[in-house]
Amino acid sequence: MRITAEAVSWSVGGTRGTPGTPVVRDVSADIACGETVGLLGPNGSGKSSLLRCLAGLRAPAAGAVRYDGESVRDWSARRIARHVAYVAQDAGADGDLPVADIVGLGRTPFRDRWRGPDATDRAVVAAALERVGLTALAGRPWKALSGGERQRTHIARALAQQPSGLLLDEPTNHLDVRHQLELMELLSGTGRTVLVALHDLSLAARYCDRLLLLHHGRLIASGPPAAVLTAQRLAEVFEVDAELTTDALGHPQVSYRGPLGTRTTPPTPQPAM
Repeated sequence: MRITAEAVSWSVGGTRGTPGTPVVRDVSADIACGETVGLLGPNGSGKSSLLRCLAGLRAPAAGAVRYDGESVRDWSARRIARHVAYVAQDAGADGDLPVADIVGLGRTPFRDRWRGPDATDRAVVAAALERVGLTALAGRPWKALSGGERQRTHIARALAQQPSGLLLDEPTNHLDVRHQLELMELLSGTGRTVLVALHDLSLAARYCDRLLLLHHGRLIASGPPAAVLTAQRLAEVFEVDAELTTDALGHPQVSYRGPLGTRTTPPTPQPAM
């Protein structure tokens, strides 16, 4: 699936005749079929709002969102859910539901209202649980899960939708290092169109084909990781003193000296006693 934003803007608040506060400002981006794209920017830059517009959860105040060239305005919610899965930063669930049932909610767009899960649904759910390493927890209630397990449960639910496009808002937030790497390898290897908001710039550079960088709601850079992530741009956007090097696999890697203007001098080593 190709996902396109055409001069998308979105504002919060406001009333009739009174404009709201702009959050997303005139963003245009084209995410190709099967591409993994990282969405970057500091807190408040508009990443979550843009993702919700692209997922069909919010109507842009201006501009258009298109799936394979068709306006999302012409798609029903059910049709969107059959093609695009969205994972929020802190998605909730009923505390009494077991993990398998939560993942099974991803099959809802494919079932008639009164029909329960069939053999195909159960097989898809089992495969999704296996892909995120939660098979052993299938019967555990939501309230008994750790933060990382909850996040992986919602990723499994998105996979159970068998979507053409995956939109994820900071899915690595509650995961340890191993599960962060496993998740990014999973996402970049699905063959689906993936747009993922991330705070870890080095992780994004390693696994994403391209990066989109937002600042104050505007798209200020788009392209391969090495072109987007520069020391000057990180200073301007994130207000950090950073150095760009290359990791063991040849991907850009960001090292931080500190916030701008507060670089510290390493302590003088003390003689061994």
